Amino acid sequence: MSARPAQAARWRSQPRGRVDRAEGVMENLPKKQEARPDTADAIELRKVLVSSLAEALATREAPAGILFLIDADRSRLRAAVIQGSVPFLFGMPDVISVDADHASARAWRTGAFTVASAPAPRPGSEEAFRLIPFPYSAASVPLVAEDGTRFGALTLVRPLMQGPAWAFDADERDVLSGVASRLSAELAVLSARGVTVAPGPSAILVPSPGDQGGHDVSRWGAPGAPESAGLSLMYHVHHLSTRLTQLTSLDEILPAARAHMMVPFGASGIMMGHVKDDRLWIVGSSGVSAALIRGMHATNLTPGSPWADAVLAHFPYFFDSPSGLQSHYPDVYEADDTVRSWAFLPLGVGSRHVGVCCLTFDDERVLTTEERAALMMLADLLASAVERARLSAYEHTLAESLQRTLLPRSLTALPGVITTARYVPARGEAGLGGDWYDVLQLPDGRVALIVGDVEGHSTDSAIVMGQLRSAVMAYAREGHDPAAVLNRTGRLLSELDTELIATCCIAFLSLSDGVVEVARAGHPAPLLRRPDGQLHHLDTVVGVPLGVGESAVTNTSTIVPPGSTLMLYTDGMYAAKTGELSPSVLKLLTEADGDLEELADQLTEAAADGHDDLSLLLARFEGGVAGASRRIERFEIPRHDLAGVAAARRFVRGCLRRWDAAELTDTLEVIASEAVTNALTHADSAVDIRMREYEDHIRLEVRDSDAHPPLPSAMSVTDEAEQSQAEHGRGLQIVDSLATTWGSSPHGRGKTVWMELQNPRKEADREDGKDTGSGPP
Repeated sequence: MSARPAQAARWRSQPRGRVDRAEGVMENLPKKQEARPDTADAIELRKVLVSSLAEALATREAPAGILFLIDADRSRLRAAVIQGSVPFLFGMPDVISVDADHASARAWRTGAFTVASAPAPRPGSEEAFRLIPFPYSAASVPLVAEDGTRFGALTLVRPLMQGPAWAFDADERDVLSGVASRLSAELAVLSARGVTVAPGPSAILVPSPGDQGGHDVSRWGAPGAPESAGLSLMYHVHHLSTRLTQLTSLDEILPAARAHMMVPFGASGIMMGHVKDDRLWIVGSSGVSAALIRGMHATNLTPGSPWADAVLAHFPYFFDSPSGLQSHYPDVYEADDTVRSWAFLPLGVGSRHVGVCCLTFDDERVLTTEERAALMMLADLLASAVERARLSAYEHTLAESLQRTLLPRSLTALPGVITTARYVPARGEAGLGGDWYDVLQLPDGRVALIVGDVEGHSTDSAIVMGQLRSAVMAYAREGHDPAAVLNRTGRLLSELDTELIATCCIAFLSLSDGVVEVARAGHPAPLLRRPDGQLHHLDTVVGVPLGVGESAVTNTSTIVPPGSTLMLYTDGMYAAKTGELSPSVLKLLTEADGDLEELADQLTEAAADGHDDLSLLLARFEGGVAGASRRIERFEIPRHDLAGVAAARRFVRGCLRRWDAAELTDTLEVIASEAVTNALTHADSAVDIRMREYEDHIRLEVRDSDAHPPLPSAMSVTDEAEQSQAEHGRGLQIVDSLATTWGSSPHGRGKTVWMELQNPRKEADREDGKDTGSGPP
């Protein structure tokens, strides 16, 4: 029998004073002192440590071992030597608190041989996530001299596989205890000679050949080259780490995971799932069937499936054959029997469940311990990147929500003028900006067109923008002319506790005679497109920006011909290189003779290069023009109003009856039902409905706060044929088949889905010279 158990007994039974005196031996060492790597004493200490750890590893086929020494302030164990096969060398902890629930710390505290076999935790248990980035088993022996001096701990580690726990029999424990006892005696002799027994500034890494059994050497390394396979594995860990630091979105992370996890490990498919609201949402996939994605997507995170169990237990599950998976999870195997083996890797940050990464193989693949350890390291890197991307997306969503709240929810609709607006945030600026737009009906019947821009991209910019927008609206509705509105707003900004400045342009348009009165404070001049396509900037006097000294803005008046389009915009519409409107933007305006919503989409697409946020406001003056809108009616449906679709049909029916177009009722009611149903189902907002009467057609507009079109998701359905049959895409197919023309246009606070239906009777009456429609009210 080894003397080590008796030594442990003496340690446990010795008086407290002996322990204090033993600790005093270490406390007398110079604080923060470390073994210098270039001294003879340090070289001798290193030789003793390295040889002892190699002897310990030889007693048991473990892929890695760590030799910890206590640091100067006796609060942490620090790795002095780490030896093992790659990639375990890179997965070992180098610092452990003496109070940690780790085998090494427990052995140092208690003076007893400690085995920490870590079986798979129960899914949903509250166990802390592990110190080592893969499930492991550890056996640790304390390094304690005969006089009670505690030097550190000797620990062997291996990854935990599914199956029997890693255990030590009595003989193996005695052999390992003997190694620790001899090492402790040698360290005591060195300490007595004045050698500083302390960890160096960095752990010494000693590679040793690992268990190459099962390795496809042609895949991972050069034949006969020790650790070539392990280093090849770590190549992907290093490169994925480097690549992920440059990525900010989930869409970018999947290609990186495919390149460094799926392809190198010979997997046929990869899926990434993200945990949200206790459900698992598939956010990326490659090489995986649609049936399998549907089986995992939006599933409850409850025990009973390999992906949920992997997430809840933070434990990887590997299935080397269909029989292995089928015996544990028969329903999963039946979902896709073409996959022959699986790896379910949990993604977690701290104690927070982030998601899961699933690899599928089309052959019965047995992953070695080194491959499994490397995959868990890769999964840890992936988890941090996914969490960063999630937080970034959350911040972006909050910023966009704030921006939408500060922008007008809808524009004023008036006969004789058509308006539309767009807001596009700058890329990389969290969606925050200081641009805004407004359309107001003034007490005297004119229409106020307003575009402004507060400098910067920050929360302060957005807050100041909201204050200025409110001030401009209030002064305009009081009856002040454009210049007076800007002068008063400038004085207000100067009194606010901010150093930000702003620019603004205001145009008051008379719908009776087309006279437009313009004032601008440091802002680009409005661009006018005449009915013949000619473009020119309105000849206006530019004042200083708001917040720069005393404002002195003046008014300029001009006449806008019927059929003209006014474009007010912020400098985000300018090309970054030239500081001017690009030729493509000017060409679009020159050739514009169709729908204003489509024109706004085309202009923002041509101008938005991401260097700055932009606002665009278009107003088409149709006073006295054939085809101009005659009457406009509006109806709003509250969010989640289940009776809203029926109310929309009644609204459409009433409008058509008053407009003497009852023959269009059935078709337009169906179109309205589908469009409103889509908006209520997907937008999670109130729905604004507008009907416009034209000379030969009727236009229906459905507005909501979701800027994304309600189309099938390519993530939940990967097969193109299935996408076309997706349930939530059929409504727009009906609209497409019934409407004369239709489209969907995003704007600053959501989107407008518009549909037009030709009125055959009105068109025939117009051709016969019998225009029976009534004029503007």
